[in-house]
Parts: sequence; structure tokens; C-alpha cells
Amino acid sequence: MSKSLFVTGTNTDIGKTYVTALIVKKLRESGLNAGYFKAAVSGNERTENGIIPGDAEYVDYIAGIGGNLSEMVPYVYENAYSPHLASQIEGNPVEMSVVREKYNSILQKYDYVTVEGSGGIICPIRYDDKIIMLEDIVKELGLSTLIIADAGLGTINSVFLTVSYMKSRDITIKGIILNHFHEDNIIEQDNKKMVEILTGVPVVGVVHDNDANLDMDADRLAGLYDRNRKDLEVT
Repeated sequence: MSKSLFVTGTNTDIGKTYVTALIVKKLRESGLNAGYFKAAVSGNERTENGIIPGDAEYVDYIAGIGGNLSEMVPYVYENAYSPHLASQIEGNPVEMSVVREKYNSILQKYDYVTVEGSGGIICPIRYDDKIIMLEDIVKELGLSTLIIADAGLGTINSVFLTVSYMKSRDITIKGIILNHFHEDNIIEQDNKKMVEILTGVPVVGVVHDNDANLDMDADRLAGLYDRNRKDLEVT
């Protein structure tokens, strides 16, 4: 049975895709069959071959997955808006049944699947005759989560609010990774300490600018992943 982990962030442009790529790369370099999935991605380049899911393309390249991009991301939008707005403009709104089907397919190919979210945890994925929030996908797929946050000034507030909301929604949080971390910065060192104290969630790793590898024990990283629910398996 495969294992999965959901990656969210305290905000958009926090470095989720960058850190996710390092996570999948670390797992694969340790010998694990690791893959990637994202339900919906917006702000992508249109080519003569269609719209390219940029986040999946980046993770695939950095981690060396060599997978089919269209299988990794079922919903791809050109406009750099929240998925709910992009789909209202472009059509093809997210259907939970399709997300689940495509996710199930990925589970059959990889032993460790990293699922990346869109924006922060409070992100509308669809908002018309149906309402799908990002947390609905997390719950539908039965995923535990990892939070990516900026290491700098203001992160105590953003991490605390994100963790508090997720706990109120009964979403399991396995840890926090601080991005753009500087070892000699007293503020960032204190932020690392304070977010652990105030949230009760461990900072399991830090990422420095331009890191090409995740400085984290592969076994500890793999231990953050949970076995998927049996009712999600495809037989």
C-alpha cells in the first residue's frame, strides 16, 4: 500500500513547489519510488501542445521522476488566479470524482506520493453551483499535512493562524519546514523556536536559498507519510 503526504503553505508564493521538488528528490535519491500529484494548478504557459502544468514540470525535472505531467495534474489553467476564478473564466471546473480517480491512478504507480496544494490552506478550488475548498480535497483523500512557511519576520503570526485553522478543521499536521532560512539570522532562529512553542508542531527541516538538496534524514522524511485509506485503493 502506498503512502502520501499533503504539502500546504502559509501563503501563495511561499516556496511550496520548490520545497516539494526537494522532498520528492530526497525520497527518490534514497531509493524510494516517489511521485507527485496536484489537483489543480493555475498560471501556466500555453503552447501549441496545450497548457503545460508548470509546477508538475518543475518537480518532475528537479526530482527526476520522468512521469506523465497530465497524470500528475488533472486540472490545468492558464490564468494566474485562484483555481475557482480561473475555471470560471476558462471552463472545466474541478470535479472531486475526477481528482479522486486521478489520485488513485498515481497511487498505483508510486509508493510515496507528495500531494501539493494550491495557495494557502484556505483556497477556493471551485465556487459556483458546487463549492470545493482545498481542505475538502485534503479530507476527501484522507491526507496528513506538512506546512511550508517563510523563515522571516511575520512568520510566527502566519504559521500560528494556519496551524490554528487546520487544527480547528481536524486536519493532521506532521510538521513545518521553514523556507529562505539563514543560520546566522537571530530573528529566523527565534522564529523557528517560537513557532514550535506556540503551535506544538515541530519544525522538521529548514531550506536555505538556492539549496539543491533537502538537508533532512531520508528515513525521518519518509516517516511523515501515512498509508492511504483502503477505500481509496484501486483494485
